[in-house]
Amino acid sequence: MSRPILEVIALDAADARAAEAGGADRLELVTDMAADGLTPSRETFAAVRAAVGISVRVMLRSADGFASGGTAALDALCERAALLRADGADEFVFGFLDEAGAPDLPAVTALAEAVDGCRWTFHRAIDRGADRDALRTSLAGTPGLDTCLTAGAADGVDEGLATLHAEAARTAAGEPGYGIRIMVGGGLRLDHVPGLRAAGIDAFHIGGAARAGWDAPVDAARVAAWRELLGG
Repeated sequence: MSRPILEVIALDAADARAAEAGGADRLELVTDMAADGLTPSRETFAAVRAAVGISVRVMLRSADGFASGGTAALDALCERAALLRADGADEFVFGFLDEAGAPDLPAVTALAEAVDGCRWTFHRAIDRGADRDALRTSLAGTPGLDTCLTAGAADGVDEGLATLHAEAARTAAGEPGYGIRIMVGGGLRLDHVPGLRAAGIDAFHIGGAARAGWDAPVDAARVAAWRELLGG
């Protein structure tokens, strides 16, 4: 069995170094955790990229919520994405819903084009979607999409466990729309991990769990505890 992926939210180079020291495989680089993560500056990306050797997925999101914000906001976000791509970013995180709770395919397609085929994660917008199955099916085949970050429910992993187990089974069965990797995050705790691993899930995402408090920096020892439990 391959090494499970451990992704840690980082806000800056110090977070990134601590996450790598603790055994993280990948970073989700954001600003403003209170808004569920917004696009960091180019300067922050450059500092983080210079500080660590692990993968860095950069958030593409300009405001709290899961709407793209209209044409002007989307154009600006695509421009930021292209600039980050030019700076060397090669993995991203994004995803938007329309007013009906369906995936905003024009916005998603525009950003997928802006990042020029790079690998990317559809973030927890899926947990606010009107129809998870339809969302997955409609996104299938989108260039670069390889991961879906989800808690299984809007209120977090505690409420979403049954959904996560069911979707893991559908992924294992190779059902249409379920070919991308499930990465669990959103209220994830260490005690959730054994059951999720038994269900076949092999990717985990932590933010607050890597910190001593919401405003504290990433703690390498806390990350190491997750790495030890996950193995590898």
